[in-house]
Amino acid sequence: MTRAALRGAAGAAALAAVLATTAVPASAHTTLTSASPAKDSTVAAPSQIVLTYADPVRLPRVVVTDGSRKQYQAGSAQAVDNKVTQAVGGTLPNGKYAVGWRVVASDGHPVEGTYTFTVQGSSGAAQPPAPSPVRTNLVSTGDSAGSSGWLWIGLIALVLAAAAGAVAWFRRSPTQD
Repeated sequence: MTRAALRGAAGAAALAAVLATTAVPASAHTTLTSASPAKDSTVAAPSQIVLTYADPVRLPRVVVTDGSRKQYQAGSAQAVDNKVTQAVGGTLPNGKYAVGWRVVASDGHPVEGTYTFTVQGSSGAAQPPAPSPVRTNLVSTGDSAGSSGWLWIGLIALVLAAAAGAVAWFRRSPTQD
């Protein structure tokens, strides 16, 4: 094989490796399609929060907080196919509430969000309004879902280093034997 052919083959192999490892896989992250109580709605005190997603979800986490960040969820959220149900502890007093949610989509990626609603006509005492938007910490310390980004960065760096090494190898001066 001639030297030019070897260079061409090495370049093509390096390019193919870079393209193969940097191609972004199709993502099928789910989205929240509806919520009860609905975003920005004014309702009587709900006994549960129901979130519906476009696709089945798993490992749900739902947090219901008031303006002073007091939490009102009871027990763990339950996911059945694309619906997540979270019981509310007690009767919510009048006021503004934030719902923070986090689920894992069927493609393995975590998806999260927040929204607010207002309770009016409750028999409980009024609460101070919640700051807008309320951010709740839904990520547990044992979550490793974010590490996949670092894995891709490391793989890309490795492929680029290998490609640079291949180019340097074929560009070196020919040795006389």
